[in-house]
Amino acid sequence: NRDLEFLKGSCQNSFTLPNAVRETSVPPSIFKETAEAMPDLVLKADPNGPARRMIIISFKLAKLTFSEQPKPGSTSASGVEVPELILETGETIKYTSAILRYIGRVVSGSLGGESFLDEAFVDEWLEIVDSKLLPAVLKGDDASGVETVSALLEEALKSRKFLGGELSVADVAAAVLLEGCAGKLSSAGSSWLERVLDHEAFRSTAPASLGGTSGSPSGATSSVAVPAQSVKAPVAEFSSGGRTRLAAVLLAPDGGKSMTGSVVTVCGWSRTIRKQKQFCFVELTDGSCVPNLQCVVDAAMPEFEKLTKCGTGCSFRFKGTLIESPAKGQAVELTVKDPELHSMQIYGSFEAAGYPISKAHHSVEFLREIAHLRPRSNLIGAVARLRSAMAMATHRFFQDRGFLYVHTPILTANDCEGAGEMFQVTTLLPPVDEKSSEKPLPVDEKTGLVDYSKDFFHKPAFLTVSGQLAVENYCCALSDVYTFGPTFRAEKSYTRRHLAEFWMIEPELAFADLNDDMDCAEAYLKFCVQYALDNCKRDLEFFDLRVENGLIQRLQDLVSKPFARVPYTEAVEMLMPHAANFEDTNIHWGMDMGSEHERFLTETLLKQPAFVYNYPKEIKAFYMRRNEDGKTVAAMDLLVPKIGEVIGGSQREERLEELDKAIEEKGLEKEAYWWYRDLRRFGTVPHSGFGLGFERLLMLISGVENIKDVIPFPRSTGSAEF
Repeated sequence: NRDLEFLKGSCQNSFTLPNAVRETSVPPSIFKETAEAMPDLVLKADPNGPARRMIIISFKLAKLTFSEQPKPGSTSASGVEVPELILETGETIKYTSAILRYIGRVVSGSLGGESFLDEAFVDEWLEIVDSKLLPAVLKGDDASGVETVSALLEEALKSRKFLGGELSVADVAAAVLLEGCAGKLSSAGSSWLERVLDHEAFRSTAPASLGGTSGSPSGATSSVAVPAQSVKAPVAEFSSGGRTRLAAVLLAPDGGKSMTGSVVTVCGWSRTIRKQKQFCFVELTDGSCVPNLQCVVDAAMPEFEKLTKCGTGCSFRFKGTLIESPAKGQAVELTVKDPELHSMQIYGSFEAAGYPISKAHHSVEFLREIAHLRPRSNLIGAVARLRSAMAMATHRFFQDRGFLYVHTPILTANDCEGAGEMFQVTTLLPPVDEKSSEKPLPVDEKTGLVDYSKDFFHKPAFLTVSGQLAVENYCCALSDVYTFGPTFRAEKSYTRRHLAEFWMIEPELAFADLNDDMDCAEAYLKFCVQYALDNCKRDLEFFDLRVENGLIQRLQDLVSKPFARVPYTEAVEMLMPHAANFEDTNIHWGMDMGSEHERFLTETLLKQPAFVYNYPKEIKAFYMRRNEDGKTVAAMDLLVPKIGEVIGGSQREERLEELDKAIEEKGLEKEAYWWYRDLRRFGTVPHSGFGLGFERLLMLISGVENIKDVIPFPRSTGSAEF
């Protein structure tokens, strides 16, 4: 709202705030006492107890500032925690529920209930937490407490989304004690818990600060263990067309049993169709999950005869009743048998003989030839869901930490890497259906070279290989920023690790050095892996079974252990005795390590992910900060088993003289980077950043070994189909 008001003033009142914005502004009731007007609050609570967590999350929801004095062992004779909230007047409020009521009612009316009825519900649930759930947790009898509260939740949530109508202190108190119990609750209880835990106040309690260190790292070390934050994304139940997504049924904790008896509408494509005299068994998928839903269609249904002529790949809409399945391996199935209550619609049917995808296994090479249909295969469908989840995890990680998302240009006149392997963009060439003689290239008479002043941009232009240089402009004004978009490289490579078009995540951290950069990179990678473990379980199980045995254990190991940190010089010394193991046996200081060296280092020698840092300046880009030794730059690569390099980053050169020297040594034109140099002339600051190839992240998490199989439409040398 502050930004909108500023824009309104800057535009000479040429627009008014939209109704939707005015109507959803923060209600005046919560400003009864603002953080500035409130007395200083001091919380004294057991630092390891659940009461402290309940109160702190409520403080955050109410936007309150407070100080804290640890009070270990603050319990009554009955074993109940007795936290204290001390006001500026010296008055003290004791006990968790009393403190929560104070926060909910005195500070923020909405947290204590927006009506008298809501207030009564909030009070009732605080009593339930105190009398039923908390004692069970303290006694270690969680199962009994959860079972009791689950039934109460089911009843309470029939007519409301939260326990207080809107999110209240009662929701906070109950959710803190029930964290991790979603699978033990009823369907309504699990949905409520996911909604509460998804709130920013819960999520923001876990991340650690990324900044604050200084100096360059030296010597082989392990990083401080960066905990992987667990974030559970809500499962969407309904989708377009009034249908129920199969994932909402089949990925429920009980496999959909709690929904038996419900009449639902599902849509999708048939994996297989088995025909019998009185029934047809349709194995249906809608792409939302790996498992399929068996739909049992009775011969009494209209168009049953047409259904018997359908095969794999046909599309349907079924309305039926969910029942417990007598078949092995599935909890429920859909019965479609009552013409009065149920319905069936065949959207698309065809001769099965021409359909290229069967239920049988297909090679990835074959699937690449039919990229328009390969999302219907189990493998590519699972990859697509993982890709979507990792994009969400990326934005969530950086947004939750205050980074701003910046859109950087795809068209550029600069080569970020200085490698020259860029796709040129020009309008000087004749149209594809004209002969070249009909539109000759303009030539500069003095140089004999192509005269690009006649081109669209009046200079040579290219598809970008990186958004880094552009996003640095915003980093040097808005602090922490990131860009996430497509990049291009005209490298003629036929390896399984390279594409001509790929996506990059590139954050820039202001006032940060190389240590901060590595901390952020480790936290980000672990966050993504943990997000996949939390939200893509069935897809990971599929990858573990069909792609890489032991995948899930490998990912769990990755998030549970700190990454090693090894100087480049030491890494080369470690590789030297093993030179005979490589195709490139010339192991020496100054070499640019290849994938075989990177994998050997992490898989055989270190047996863990590792940052290699302080590289020779000759093999790194011009913008990387030079170290005091004059030979190396403050650059790092994160190497992981099975993949090799997944992240490359550095502390940026913030000293203008050193930057100019590097530009000249690399043979680049200083004038082309005038704007980049200005960032060093006007208020330069230390800053760092890194780039992660999104497709390599997907290879790491899925176990898929060819990069062409983790992007929807791969672009590589000689291949631009679809």
